[in-house]
Amino acid sequence: MIELLFNHPWILHLLAVLLGLILGSFLNVCIYRLPREMSIVRPRSCCPSCNRMIAWFDNIPLLSYLLLRGKCRHCGTAIPIRYPLIEAITGLISWLVFYRFGLSLDYFVYFLYAASLLTVSVIDLEHRIIPDQISLSGIVIGLLLAAFTPVIPFLDSLAGFALGGGSLLLVGMAYEAVRKQEGIGGGDIKLLAMIGAFTGWQGVLFTIFGGSLIASIVGITLMIVRRENGQVPIPFGPFLSGASFLFILVGPWLIEKYWSMFPV
Repeated sequence: MIELLFNHPWILHLLAVLLGLILGSFLNVCIYRLPREMSIVRPRSCCPSCNRMIAWFDNIPLLSYLLLRGKCRHCGTAIPIRYPLIEAITGLISWLVFYRFGLSLDYFVYFLYAASLLTVSVIDLEHRIIPDQISLSGIVIGLLLAAFTPVIPFLDSLAGFALGGGSLLLVGMAYEAVRKQEGIGGGDIKLLAMIGAFTGWQGVLFTIFGGSLIASIVGITLMIVRRENGQVPIPFGPFLSGASFLFILVGPWLIEKYWSMFPV
Protein backbone atom coordinates (compact mmCIF):
# COMPACT_ATOMS: atom_id res chain seq x y z
CA MET A 1 0.00 0.00 0.00
CA ILE A 2 2.79 2.42 0.94
CA GLU A 3 4.68 1.48 -2.23
CA LEU A 4 1.53 2.20 -4.26
CA LEU A 5 1.28 5.68 -2.76
CA PHE A 6 4.91 6.48 -3.51
CA ASN A 7 4.63 5.18 -7.06
CA HIS A 8 1.41 7.11 -7.65
CA PRO A 9 1.65 10.36 -5.65
CA TRP A 10 -1.55 11.65 -7.25
CA ILE A 11 -3.42 9.28 -4.92
CA LEU A 12 -2.23 11.30 -1.92
CA HIS A 13 -3.43 14.50 -3.56
CA LEU A 14 -6.81 12.88 -4.18
CA LEU A 15 -6.99 11.68 -0.57
CA ALA A 16 -6.20 15.21 0.61
CA VAL A 17 -9.14 16.55 -1.41
CA LEU A 18 -11.45 13.82 -0.11
CA LEU A 19 -10.40 14.55 3.47
CA GLY A 20 -11.21 18.21 2.87
CA LEU A 21 -14.64 17.38 1.46
CA ILE A 22 -15.45 15.23 4.50
CA LEU A 23 -14.31 17.88 6.96
CA GLY A 24 -16.20 20.51 4.96
CA SER A 25 -19.42 18.65 5.71
CA PHE A 26 -18.64 18.94 9.43
CA LEU A 27 -17.77 22.62 9.05
CA ASN A 28 -21.28 23.19 7.72
CA VAL A 29 -22.61 21.80 10.99
CA CYS A 30 -20.34 24.12 12.99
CA ILE A 31 -21.26 27.16 10.88
CA TYR A 32 -24.96 26.56 11.42
CA ARG A 33 -24.92 25.51 15.07
CA LEU A 34 -22.21 27.51 16.82
CA PRO A 35 -23.87 30.95 16.38
CA ARG A 36 -27.11 29.41 17.63
CA GLU A 37 -25.36 27.95 20.68
CA MET A 38 -26.29 24.41 19.68
CA SER A 39 -24.23 21.26 20.22
CA ILE A 40 -22.13 20.30 17.21
CA VAL A 41 -22.34 16.63 18.23
CA ARG A 42 -26.03 15.98 18.93
CA PRO A 43 -28.58 15.63 17.51
CA ARG A 44 -27.76 14.25 14.09
CA SER A 45 -28.01 16.52 11.07
CA CYS A 46 -31.59 17.27 10.06
CA CYS A 47 -33.43 19.47 7.60
CA PRO A 48 -34.04 22.93 9.14
CA SER A 49 -37.44 23.08 7.43
CA CYS A 50 -39.06 19.71 8.19
CA ASN A 51 -36.72 18.56 10.99
CA ARG A 52 -36.41 15.10 9.41
CA MET A 53 -33.10 13.37 10.06
CA ILE A 54 -30.72 13.30 7.11
CA ALA A 55 -29.70 9.77 6.16
CA TRP A 56 -26.01 9.02 5.64
CA PHE A 57 -26.50 8.53 1.90
CA ASP A 58 -27.99 12.02 1.68
CA ASN A 59 -25.02 13.50 3.52
CA ILE A 60 -22.19 12.56 1.15
CA PRO A 61 -20.18 15.73 0.37
CA LEU A 62 -21.05 17.29 -3.00
CA LEU A 63 -22.45 14.05 -4.43
CA SER A 64 -25.64 14.03 -2.33
CA TYR A 65 -26.37 17.65 -3.25
CA LEU A 66 -26.12 16.81 -6.93
CA LEU A 67 -28.19 13.63 -6.66
CA LEU A 68 -30.90 15.43 -4.65
CA ARG A 69 -30.77 18.33 -7.11
CA GLY A 70 -30.27 20.73 -4.24
CA LYS A 71 -33.50 19.84 -2.42
CA CYS A 72 -34.46 18.01 0.78
CA ARG A 73 -35.56 14.44 0.02
CA HIS A 74 -38.54 14.73 2.40
CA CYS A 75 -40.01 18.23 2.07
CA GLY A 76 -38.43 19.48 -1.17
CA THR A 77 -37.05 22.64 0.42
CA ALA A 78 -34.04 24.02 -1.43
CA ILE A 79 -30.69 23.29 0.21
CA PRO A 80 -28.61 26.47 0.37
CA ILE A 81 -25.77 26.48 -2.16
CA ARG A 82 -23.50 27.40 0.72
CA TYR A 83 -23.35 23.77 1.86
CA PRO A 84 -21.68 22.23 -1.21
CA LEU A 85 -19.65 25.42 -1.65
CA ILE A 86 -18.13 25.10 1.83
CA GLU A 87 -17.36 21.44 1.14
CA ALA A 88 -15.67 22.29 -2.16
CA ILE A 89 -13.66 25.15 -0.65
CA THR A 90 -12.50 22.93 2.22
CA GLY A 91 -11.42 20.31 -0.30
CA LEU A 92 -9.43 22.98 -2.16
CA ILE A 93 -7.90 24.24 1.08
CA SER A 94 -6.81 20.73 2.02
CA TRP A 95 -5.16 20.24 -1.37
CA LEU A 96 -3.38 23.60 -1.26
CA VAL A 97 -1.99 22.94 2.21
CA PHE A 98 -0.97 19.41 1.16
CA TYR A 99 0.73 20.82 -1.93
CA ARG A 100 2.62 23.25 0.33
CA PHE A 101 3.71 20.86 3.10
CA GLY A 102 3.28 17.35 1.74
CA LEU A 103 2.32 14.44 3.96
CA SER A 104 3.60 15.78 7.28
CA LEU A 105 2.52 16.98 10.70
CA ASP A 106 2.55 20.53 9.33
CA TYR A 107 -0.08 19.55 6.78
CA PHE A 108 -2.52 18.22 9.36
CA VAL A 109 -1.96 21.13 11.75
CA TYR A 110 -2.31 23.88 9.18
CA PHE A 111 -5.14 22.21 7.33
CA LEU A 112 -7.22 22.06 10.51
CA TYR A 113 -6.12 25.62 11.32
CA ALA A 114 -7.18 26.84 7.87
CA ALA A 115 -10.49 25.00 8.24
CA SER A 116 -11.14 26.87 11.49
CA LEU A 117 -10.37 30.16 9.72
CA LEU A 118 -12.92 29.29 7.04
CA THR A 119 -15.53 28.52 9.71
CA VAL A 120 -14.82 31.81 11.48
CA SER A 121 -15.06 33.76 8.22
CA VAL A 122 -18.47 32.40 7.21
CA ILE A 123 -19.92 32.87 10.70
CA ASP A 124 -18.55 36.42 10.92
CA LEU A 125 -19.96 37.32 7.50
CA GLU A 126 -23.40 36.00 8.39
CA HIS A 127 -23.72 36.84 12.09
CA ARG A 128 -20.96 39.41 12.76
CA ILE A 129 -19.55 37.28 15.57
CA ILE A 130 -16.47 35.13 16.05
CA PRO A 131 -17.23 32.19 18.35
CA ASP A 132 -15.00 31.92 21.41
CA GLN A 133 -15.20 28.15 21.04
CA ILE A 134 -12.91 28.50 18.03
CA SER A 135 -10.67 31.45 18.90
CA LEU A 136 -10.00 30.69 22.58
CA SER A 137 -9.54 26.96 22.07
CA GLY A 138 -7.39 27.78 19.05
CA ILE A 139 -5.08 29.90 21.20
CA VAL A 140 -4.59 27.04 23.65
CA ILE A 141 -4.08 24.45 20.92
CA GLY A 142 -1.62 26.67 19.04
CA LEU A 143 0.51 27.27 22.13
CA LEU A 144 0.44 23.57 23.10
CA LEU A 145 1.47 22.51 19.61
CA ALA A 146 4.35 24.98 19.74
CA ALA A 147 5.41 23.65 23.14
CA PHE A 148 5.33 19.96 22.27
CA THR A 149 5.84 19.71 18.49
CA PRO A 150 8.33 21.13 15.97
CA VAL A 151 5.62 22.89 13.93
CA ILE A 152 6.59 26.33 15.28
CA PRO A 153 9.08 27.44 17.97
CA PHE A 154 7.32 28.07 21.27
CA LEU A 155 8.79 31.55 21.73
CA ASP A 156 7.62 32.53 18.25
CA SER A 157 4.14 31.26 19.06
CA LEU A 158 4.09 33.06 22.40
CA ALA A 159 5.33 36.29 20.81
CA GLY A 160 2.72 35.96 18.05
CA PHE A 161 -0.04 35.43 20.60
CA ALA A 162 1.02 38.51 22.60
CA LEU A 163 1.54 40.70 19.52
CA GLY A 164 -1.66 39.57 17.85
CA GLY A 165 -3.94 40.15 20.81
CA GLY A 166 -2.09 43.18 22.13
CA SER A 167 -1.77 45.10 18.87
CA LEU A 168 -5.46 44.96 17.97
CA LEU A 169 -6.42 45.69 21.56
CA LEU A 170 -4.36 48.90 21.53
CA VAL A 171 -5.69 49.92 18.11
CA GLY A 172 -9.24 49.29 19.27
CA MET A 173 -8.75 51.32 22.44
CA ALA A 174 -7.23 54.20 20.47
CA TYR A 175 -10.04 54.14 17.90
CA GLU A 176 -12.69 54.12 20.61
CA ALA A 177 -10.99 57.03 22.40
CA VAL A 178 -10.89 59.14 19.24
CA ARG A 179 -14.18 58.18 17.57
CA LYS A 180 -16.19 57.41 20.74
CA GLN A 181 -17.36 54.12 19.24
CA GLU A 182 -16.12 50.58 18.98
CA GLY A 183 -14.05 50.00 15.88
CA ILE A 184 -12.55 46.57 16.54
CA GLY A 185 -14.57 43.86 18.22
CA GLY A 186 -13.27 41.56 20.91
CA GLY A 187 -13.73 38.62 18.55
CA ASP A 188 -11.19 40.08 16.11
CA ILE A 189 -8.69 40.56 18.94
CA LYS A 190 -9.00 36.95 20.07
CA LEU A 191 -8.86 35.74 16.46
CA LEU A 192 -5.59 37.57 15.80
CA ALA A 193 -4.19 36.19 19.06
CA MET A 194 -5.04 32.70 17.77
CA ILE A 195 -3.42 33.52 14.43
CA GLY A 196 -0.28 34.58 16.28
CA ALA A 197 -0.21 31.35 18.29
CA PHE A 198 -0.17 29.33 15.05
CA THR A 199 1.99 31.54 12.80
CA GLY A 200 4.22 33.54 15.14
CA TRP A 201 4.98 37.25 15.17
CA GLN A 202 5.85 37.33 11.47
CA GLY A 203 2.49 35.79 10.67
CA VAL A 204 0.76 38.46 12.75
CA LEU A 205 2.49 41.35 10.99
CA PHE A 206 1.78 39.81 7.59
CA THR A 207 -1.86 39.20 8.54
CA ILE A 208 -2.42 42.72 9.84
CA PHE A 209 -0.90 44.30 6.73
CA GLY A 210 -2.53 41.92 4.25
CA GLY A 211 -5.90 41.87 5.98
CA SER A 212 -6.03 45.65 6.25
CA LEU A 213 -5.03 46.08 2.62
CA ILE A 214 -7.68 43.67 1.35
CA ALA A 215 -10.33 45.13 3.66
CA SER A 216 -9.52 48.66 2.43
CA ILE A 217 -9.83 47.63 -1.21
CA VAL A 218 -13.14 45.85 -0.59
CA GLY A 219 -14.47 48.73 1.53
CA ILE A 220 -13.60 51.38 -1.05
CA THR A 221 -15.09 49.24 -3.82
CA LEU A 222 -18.35 48.83 -1.88
CA MET A 223 -18.52 52.57 -1.23
CA ILE A 224 -18.13 53.27 -4.95
CA VAL A 225 -20.64 50.61 -6.00
CA ARG A 226 -23.20 51.64 -3.40
CA ARG A 227 -22.41 55.33 -3.89
CA GLU A 228 -22.03 55.87 -0.16
CA ASN A 229 -19.84 58.64 1.18
CA GLY A 230 -19.60 57.35 4.75
CA GLN A 231 -18.05 54.22 6.15
CA VAL A 232 -19.25 50.81 5.06
CA PRO A 233 -19.31 48.41 8.03
CA ILE A 234 -17.73 45.10 7.09
CA PRO A 235 -16.54 42.28 9.35
CA PHE A 236 -12.76 42.17 9.73
CA GLY A 237 -12.50 38.48 10.61
CA PRO A 238 -12.67 37.14 7.03
CA PHE A 239 -9.89 39.47 5.91
CA LEU A 240 -7.64 38.48 8.81
CA SER A 241 -8.39 34.83 8.08
CA GLY A 242 -7.71 35.18 4.36
CA ALA A 243 -4.42 36.97 4.94
CA SER A 244 -3.32 34.37 7.48
CA PHE A 245 -4.10 31.54 5.07
CA LEU A 246 -2.06 33.36 2.41
CA PHE A 247 0.83 33.56 4.88
CA ILE A 248 0.67 29.80 5.42
CA LEU A 249 0.95 29.15 1.69
CA VAL A 250 3.39 31.81 0.47
CA GLY A 251 4.12 34.17 3.37
CA PRO A 252 7.80 33.31 3.95
CA TRP A 253 8.44 33.42 0.19
CA LEU A 254 6.79 36.84 -0.15
CA ILE A 255 8.71 38.21 2.84
CA GLU A 256 11.99 36.96 1.35
CA LYS A 257 11.17 38.55 -2.01
CA TYR A 258 10.27 41.82 -0.29
CA TRP A 259 13.54 42.06 1.61
CA SER A 260 15.52 41.09 -1.49
CA MET A 261 14.40 44.39 -2.99
CA PHE A 262 16.51 46.20 -0.40
CA PRO A 263 20.02 44.72 -0.65
CA VAL A 264 22.36 45.65 2.18
